[in-house]
Amino acid sequence: MSAASSPNSIMSEISPLADWHIPLRLLAAEPAQLGPDEPALAGLVPFSSVDWPGHLAAVLFIGGCPWRCHYCHNPHLQERACRYSWAAMCNWLQSRRGLLDGVVFSGGEPLSEAALPEMIKTVKTMGFKVALHSAGIYPNRLAAVLAYLDWVGLDIKTDPEGYDALTGRPRSRGPTGICLEMLLAAGSKFECRTTWSPAWLSEARLLKLAKGLAESGVRHYAVQRYRSSPDVPPDAVLSIRAQSQLAEWFEQFEYR
Repeated sequence: MSAASSPNSIMSEISPLADWHIPLRLLAAEPAQLGPDEPALAGLVPFSSVDWPGHLAAVLFIGGCPWRCHYCHNPHLQERACRYSWAAMCNWLQSRRGLLDGVVFSGGEPLSEAALPEMIKTVKTMGFKVALHSAGIYPNRLAAVLAYLDWVGLDIKTDPEGYDALTGRPRSRGPTGICLEMLLAAGSKFECRTTWSPAWLSEARLLKLAKGLAESGVRHYAVQRYRSSPDVPPDAVLSIRAQSQLAEWFEQFEYR
């Protein structure tokens, strides 16, 4: 995934907010404490202002993804893993009511979790809005939760010709295209975003990809600058000409 936050961030353990009803360190569970059917809840950012535009949200990371994107932001979440008890997480979320706008399910690929529909419904009953970060790998699973989602961040990894080489999986572009069509047909609130580097997608190819998205009906688009790690500068800068063109094609364009 190319989510804005990482569960390895120090924010997953420490918060400047003074009144935490349940200390975050107590949410983590030993493997022996987790049942065989426990959801693969592998990471937590307790509050974020960058993972859902205009919202202050907790980000819950699901472990597991069938793709092997070479630039993956969270490679440690590619394998299914569980660090947190879902019951303990729900208790913690109850203590955040009135303090957070919503909850973002990220990953990994959150739709890889079979229990996600029930997890989303539980969060909704607490009064939170719910957002999803997805690469669009599982169209049927997106269809099962779409009615409960308030916003979706859909990764468009690259242009159709480059998908399989980037994801490491054959025919990987097809499911993402279906998910995009579903979001457009449903009138959902969503953003498409592409993590960009000329190492795998030239600026000209990026513009062609973006123009196709705009023509299909996408209104919100973001280009995320690729960094080999969070503490290093991006490996390339999108030209001012390209940024201006992208801003013309979309109602909302952001270069991050």
